[in-house]
Amino acid sequence: MNLKLEMIVLPISDIDRAKAFYEKVGFRLDVDYTANEDFRVVHFTPPGSECSIIFGEGMTPIAPGSVQGLYLIVSDIETARAELTERGIQVSEIFHDGGGLFHGHEGGDVTHRIPGQERLPGLHPERASYGSYATFSDPDGNGWVLQEVTQRLPGR
Repeated sequence: MNLKLEMIVLPISDIDRAKAFYEKVGFRLDVDYTANEDFRVVHFTPPGSECSIIFGEGMTPIAPGSVQGLYLIVSDIETARAELTERGIQVSEIFHDGGGLFHGHEGGDVTHRIPGQERLPGLHPERASYGSYATFSDPDGNGWVLQEVTQRLPGR
């Protein structure tokens, strides 16, 4: 069986604000369709990704900002962070995890981490692939993680 993740539904509170944010981040707008006053769908794809995000009116009952740990893979985290910052996106400082691989997100007053994780400032000491991170959130608090991957694990 060949399965691929196609789309993630994001819970947001303001469609136009979210649309402006994801345009600013640099995602490609694929669709902005309004069927009626109760249904509008906005569909974006990150550059180079096969997986998209979708949000809008009538899309999900989940509370805005409740999606965390959405990973964006970058080949150079310093460059990616600088580009987002230049676009006006508030991005955390670059960090690595002292206890192994980081899995989670910190945004606003919410922390999602596996016990034992230790967030250490700066790039991974060996600049290991999968080892350096930065985080940002959309206006509703949905949490994104930038992860530097320079060499894919076998089978990926």
